[in-house]
Amino acid sequence: MSFNSALFPRNFRKEYPVAVRGDGCWIIDQSGRRFLDASGQAAVVNIGHGVPEIGRAMAEQSSQIAFAHTTQFHSAPAEKLAQRLLALAPPNFRSGGRVYFTSGGSEATETAIKLVRQFHLESGQSSRYRVVSRRQSYHGSTLGAMSVSGNVARRAPYEPLLAEWGHIAPCFCYHCPFEKTFPQCELACADDLQVHLRGQVPDKAAAFIFEPVVGATLGAAAPPEGYTARIAEICRKNGILLIADEVMTGMGRTGKSFAVQHWGIEPDVILVGKGIASGYAPLGAVLVSARVVEAFSRGSGAFAHGFTYQAHPVSTAAGNAVLDYLEAHNLFGRAISAGQILRGALSPLQSHPHVGEVRGLGLLLGVEFVENKATREPFPKEQNIADKIHQACLEENVLTYPTRGCVDGVRGDHILLAPPFTISPEECALIARALHSAVTKVFSA
Repeated sequence: MSFNSALFPRNFRKEYPVAVRGDGCWIIDQSGRRFLDASGQAAVVNIGHGVPEIGRAMAEQSSQIAFAHTTQFHSAPAEKLAQRLLALAPPNFRSGGRVYFTSGGSEATETAIKLVRQFHLESGQSSRYRVVSRRQSYHGSTLGAMSVSGNVARRAPYEPLLAEWGHIAPCFCYHCPFEKTFPQCELACADDLQVHLRGQVPDKAAAFIFEPVVGATLGAAAPPEGYTARIAEICRKNGILLIADEVMTGMGRTGKSFAVQHWGIEPDVILVGKGIASGYAPLGAVLVSARVVEAFSRGSGAFAHGFTYQAHPVSTAAGNAVLDYLEAHNLFGRAISAGQILRGALSPLQSHPHVGEVRGLGLLLGVEFVENKATREPFPKEQNIADKIHQACLEENVLTYPTRGCVDGVRGDHILLAPPFTISPEECALIARALHSAVTKVFSA
């Protein structure tokens, strides 16, 4: 990192180019070098970079009213976006549901944790406060969000600060924690929630939070058929709320407005972020189902929570403009077709002896690398395979999202691909060529 910089960087041992312009699926730095954004900048950018309509909508809103505190005012763009999000959501949100806007996904998780706690207070169940989650999950970087996250490496430095409310087995067929195979497993990973709840003080559990398709931590691991339905059933039977963390998968990333719609379930709370404003403004949201809203409205009538910048008029104006663009260009559906093209372009990689699996849903895809394909044994952490693949792709001007630890929190290398929905077949071919080159370079070294 340049010693002339005043910014506190993510990593002091890295040099960062300065991004000066975006154009569709490309980012251009200060030297004029063009990078194909195959990761959508952490699965954020869904409509592409440099769409002028979004900036114009934000400028127009800021010229009218840029900020009004939600203890005193609501704003038209926030109200409009809330109504549109509820219309896209499962049926239990559409009549009586509400939306709580935040500045991003971590704030959305924090809000949900407090929301479910107060829901149970309003419902006369004051002992319920634990939010159960899965090992190998990730729900955000704030302390509350990290408490419910199961990402070993990200939790490690802050363990003394984190509450431990319980984590169950991940849903990860490629590395099944029970060493079973589907369907003979009979969804043991889902039933682990019931086992956990039975083993704890039953009336302390408040909610279960899960990523319908696990993004960064497991590399686009989708559940087998029946998993989400079983989880929803267990939550209902035990009187706890179901929170779907769709910060990465929501707003069309998997080909549906929300990933839970692939399996027809109705969670009580849905978290969104990233794609809701496609990176054009900081924005997240908590979609609250009608029955949860009713507990507040008939109870105390007030949620003991708040952020200065919640429901920000300019950010929600950006969200409306992004949704306009998604709908006008039929990009929700395009995530499916473009995802099929990209996955097809990547399919030859599957025959490589160190490519364990190419997986995912829509335009959220992962490629996992293994030392032994027959046993699915991961590489030792010290070999930094994911980072080496990322760096080799970068030399081909393709940006990927590398992560380690998908197997046990320490070992297991994969890269995540989540390009804008506007990606072309030619750009998909470029990504595949870069990955093929990277795999050849890394594993022949």
